[in-house]
Amino acid sequence: MINIVLFGPPGAGKGTQAARLVKRYNLFHLSTGDIFRDNKKNGTELGKLAQSFMDHGKLVPDDVTIQILIAEVDKHPEVEGFIFDGFPRTSPQAKALDEILAGRNTSISKMLALNVEEEELRKRLASRAIESGRADDANPEVIQKRIDVYNLETAPVLDFYTEQGKSSIVNGMGTMDDVTSRLFSEIDAVIV
Repeated sequence: MINIVLFGPPGAGKGTQAARLVKRYNLFHLSTGDIFRDNKKNGTELGKLAQSFMDHGKLVPDDVTIQILIAEVDKHPEVEGFIFDGFPRTSPQAKALDEILAGRNTSISKMLALNVEEEELRKRLASRAIESGRADDANPEVIQKRIDVYNLETAPVLDFYTEQGKSSIVNGMGTMDDVTSRLFSEIDAVIV
């Protein structure tokens, strides 16, 4: 089983690249953002709770996010592996993910961190707000708050996987195909 953490700030291209990785490696894509948005759309209590944090550019609390992830992983025991997109976002979440996977006799194979300049992130998010109707990407103040939260709270997760020898920083600038090619190279090196 191969398990990939696709990591990076909001607007780095995680969702776009995850779709390409899923197709090539036959992995299951778990996006916490998508899971939260689906719950919001369906009017669940979880969706309302998650949205109250997301509307202000804040992270959904670890305990809520971890419980959601466990439920999603358990729904798919037959898969060949997972791409975790938007999770883990904190060091406690990274530790919890290791424990969750160890309980299923697997582990993270690689953490791929997309590196994109902040000005480019702001442009991508504003564009996504228009193209995809993502209200959480429409407000420049919320965008900046999300980037700031990533830099303060989420970026340290890279250290967690670096200490395990499982992280790679991947240039997320350039065309989608350029970035995809870089990601394929990193994953191919792990599964050889």
